[in-house]
Amino acid sequence: MAMFTEEELYRTAGLMNALGNPTRMRIVLLVGETQRPLHIKAIAEVLGRDYAAVYRHIKMLQKSGLLEIYEVGRSRVISLKRGKVVQEFIEFAKKLMSKSE
Repeated sequence: MAMFTEEELYRTAGLMNALGNPTRMRIVLLVGETQRPLHIKAIAEVLGRDYAAVYRHIKMLQKSGLLEIYEVGRSRVISLKRGKVVQEFIEFAKKLMSKSE
């Protein structure tokens, strides 16, 4: 088994926790599909959720290192950090789940 430093354990657990919520997973998938930054307001509308709730989810994804938030005028937009790696991680999780059934 690979050895983790204490910091790596906490960062990995934070990443897994961030992706462990269906709304946050939808946000990551939505931003990953577009390949360009999206306005938080547009994401809230697509998800049919309140802006403030979506923003809290986005802040958690930002804290885990998955998203970046940019100020554009009076709006906030987000983009994926390391989008290809995130997509590969999600695909790996899907494969892992399909093998356990």
